[in-house]
Amino acid sequence: MKAERESIKPRLLTIKEAATYLGRSVPAIRELIWKGDLPVVRPDRRIHLDILDLDRWIEKNKTRFSY
Repeated sequence: MKAERESIKPRLLTIKEAATYLGRSVPAIRELIWKGDLPVVRPDRRIHLDILDLDRWIEKNKTRFSY
């Protein structure tokens, strides 16, 4: 049972975890939240980010490099 719990990955991340996931700084994530670019989940006073929203943000911001 312990191995099962260790293999479960959380869907909701803290701001710090989201920053690591996106390779951005914590202040950069907070700015994206304040600008409304990243939605948040607030079950109480804590702020969490849905990993699916982070993946959507990545896809939305992909561009092709051109010269």
